[in-house]
Amino acid sequence: MAQVTEVRLVDDLDGGNADKSVAFAIDNKQYEIDLSDNHAARLRDALAPFIAAARRAGGASPTRPRRSVAGRRSAAREATATIREWAAANGFEVSSRGRIAASVLEAYNNRDKAANAALTVESPKVEAEMKPNRRSRKKIADSLTAE
Repeated sequence: MAQVTEVRLVDDLDGGNADKSVAFAIDNKQYEIDLSDNHAARLRDALAPFIAAARRAGGASPTRPRRSVAGRRSAAREATATIREWAAANGFEVSSRGRIAASVLEAYNNRDKAANAALTVESPKVEAEMKPNRRSRKKIADSLTAE
């Protein structure tokens, strides 16, 4: 069964068909309005003298903080390179680029536990001496009469 979903923009000023959504900001508040081409042109014309006299304030919007990843990126690359080197030395198949498989990461994170487990010497278990199975007298009598 096919399903068709239709999205229609409605002009927020007059309720007619809208052609686009227009985003703008004033007083550090973001707004978006659906407008026909005619109403969008009127909005731009009304704001044009103010925009012409204004100065641009930064590149990004003030509500979205910029993230600095320069320091983290190099540390992450070093860690990734170390994991790849360890994986290759321990028989895991890992590519030189892209994501490292979860199984490889898990093995890398548990590498100290595995090394310690290999060094642990297990003491031999002393098993209890097995006693022969004893049959009850009734079972013995039954087996003799069955012959």
